Amino acid sequence: MIKQICFGLMLIGAGLSIGSCGNTPIATISPSPTIPAIAESPAPIIPSSADRKAAQTYRQSGLKLRQRGNYTEAIQSFEKAAKLDPSNLSGRILWGWTLHLAEKETEATEVLQQVLIQDANNIPALNALGIVYLVSGNLNDAVKTHQQAVNLNPKNEIAHYNLALAYQRLKDYDSALIHSQQATQLEPNNPHTWVAIALVYWDKGDKSQAKTMYQRAINLDSRYRQSSFLSHLKLAGFSADQIELTNKIQKYTKT
Repeated sequence: MIKQICFGLMLIGAGLSIGSCGNTPIATISPSPTIPAIAESPAPIIPSSADRKAAQTYRQSGLKLRQRGNYTEAIQSFEKAAKLDPSNLSGRILWGWTLHLAEKETEATEVLQQVLIQDANNIPALNALGIVYLVSGNLNDAVKTHQQAVNLNPKNEIAHYNLALAYQRLKDYDSALIHSQQATQLEPNNPHTWVAIALVYWDKGDKSQAKTMYQRAINLDSRYRQSSFLSHLKLAGFSADQIELTNKIQKYTKT
């Protein structure tokens, strides 16, 4: 389940996120005897066709390694691909997201932020980075990053879902309800969205509605009847406290 992406996750969201990564105009300062002139940015390196082909091979290898759970070698493959073809931002997002999956949140943040330096409106990077910020407990940056993603695409279900989780932890239940409602409308067949909105209603004191929402999750996936199944919600961006609260709602729903 997931982790945008400034991804701040980290997509991984670069991210997802999101401290704003827009380019801020800088006033030009004429050089003086005491102030050195600012060096011009080096021209972007254009990879050869051979390098692009090799990079694609490394990315494909990285995906296969990641599917097998071999994050260490997958990360190495994605890093090699990025060095060979630095302009391929989707490959860099794969690298950042895999770092997140390996719980290397600091490295994931750096990679995804670099993507957003090149393209401040890259929604997959914002989503990923936002998730990285969320699971790292950097809630304010998670909100900023995902809000930027929503501004770019109001139907971004990933951003709405993660904003709901972030605002619930920040105890801004009105904002959490707005985004959790959007998430359920955009992804009605995803049980995670219904669990998220159940948390919000519970915190707002409406246990009856929380029970109704949680039952929607059970209808989509009967495993939500089992308390032992709820630990997997960590992979869906839930904090330990949110999983504990979900367990209370699950028990209440059974009554």
